[in-house]
Parts: sequence; C-alpha cells; structure tokens
Amino acid sequence: MSEDKKLEGRLALVTGASRGIGYQAALGYARAGAHVIALARTVGGLEELDDEINAAGGSATLVPLDITDFDALDRLGATIHERWGKLDILLGNAGSLGVLTPLAQNKPSVFEEVFAVNVTANYRLIRSLDPLLQAADHGRAIFISSGAARSPRPFVGPYSASKAALEALVHTYGRENRLTSVRANLVDPGTLRTKMRAQYNPGENPDDVTPPEALVPTLIDLASPDLTENGRIYDFKNKSWLVETA
Repeated sequence: MSEDKKLEGRLALVTGASRGIGYQAALGYARAGAHVIALARTVGGLEELDDEINAAGGSATLVPLDITDFDALDRLGATIHERWGKLDILLGNAGSLGVLTPLAQNKPSVFEEVFAVNVTANYRLIRSLDPLLQAADHGRAIFISSGAARSPRPFVGPYSASKAALEALVHTYGRENRLTSVRANLVDPGTLRTKMRAQYNPGENPDDVTPPEALVPTLIDLASPDLTENGRIYDFKNKSWLVETA
C-alpha cells in the first residue's frame, strides 16, 4: 500500500523515535499525513528526525524522555489530553536487548532494566493512553515484538522473556477491546538493520540486512482506520499473521 496521506489528520505517538525502526516509522507516519509525537532519550536524533519530517512537509512534536520515567508517561497522557483530546496511533517501539551473557550470569540490574523498557513502559503507556485511544474514532496500538518471544535465544534470556511478556500484555489488551473501536497488535519485524541487531550479531555486514524503512508500509497499514485484525502478531518476514483473532 502507498504511504500517500493514508493517515491524514491523525495523531501518532512513536517511542524510540530517534533511530532505527522508530525513526523510520515516525518519518513514514508524518509523510502519510499524521502529526507525530516523537519520544526518545536522544535529543540529537529527535532533532534530525524533526528536520527530515519538516523537509517532507510533515509536522512533529518532540518529547525528549526516558521511557522508564513512568511518572513522565502519565504526565504525557495528560498533556496529550489537554492539547488534542485523543490519540489515534500508539507505536510502542522502544526496546532494550540487555547484555549478551548466560542467563545465570545476568546482573539483576540488567534484567530489571530490560523488563522496565520492554514490558513495564508499554504497560504504563497503555495505562496512560487508553482513554485517548478510546476517544479516537479508530484507536490503534502497535508494539514491536521479536521471534525471541516464541523461540528463546541463547545469551539474551531477559530479552526473550520480556518480549514474551509483552506479547501476553498486548494479546490481553486486544481481547479486552473486542467490543470497542481500538485495535491492538504486535509486529515481529524479523531481521532488520538496527543497532540492536548489530549488538546481537557484531560480525554481520549491515549491507546484507534489510533496512528498517522496509517495515514502514506495514506499520502504516496497522495504524490505518480500516484495520480489522486485533490481538494478533504480524510476521513481517513471512507477510502473515501468527495468532488467531482475539
């Protein structure tokens, strides 16, 4: 599907928007007509994104914020309510791989940080933003998962466990919204050229890996008002849905 103004007039919040999938998604949403609320810790990356969105004729609001500042996420929900009164699209993209090490050797602080970013932050986003998604005519909540949730990989135990927990959260949220206009789904992006991918496969030639912008048309489709799927996982590599409809 074309990105051309498919999201005209909609409001989208993207976490982890300063690089990788989040950066490309935010740019793609803006090009498709959405006003983007771009959230990330890295101010420089957000400013580069803003420049590119403006050059493309789009608009963005930058939110330099640590995704684990949970009180700030609550305040963000209140601010969006005061300014816009709704939220059409939530893309929970921010993630943490942790440290590559056997599970028994993981430091508790690393385990807790991975779960804070990958699970608790997304729960807090749902908690803070659900009233705004409900206020939209077709609220869309999209979260980035991983095949590691269903096929755990060596040396990234906290990451695999956190993505499994995230999938359970989003499946639950989708099922709870069967009778509303909100749709909640996950995307397994497979192998994309991201910083996290490079961290897990340091010897890999990045030129041999699909760039993150390839995922953008799928993320636009999942954010669209005409989406009917709910509580499911979209396997980007195989272009298919993995989980039965909620």
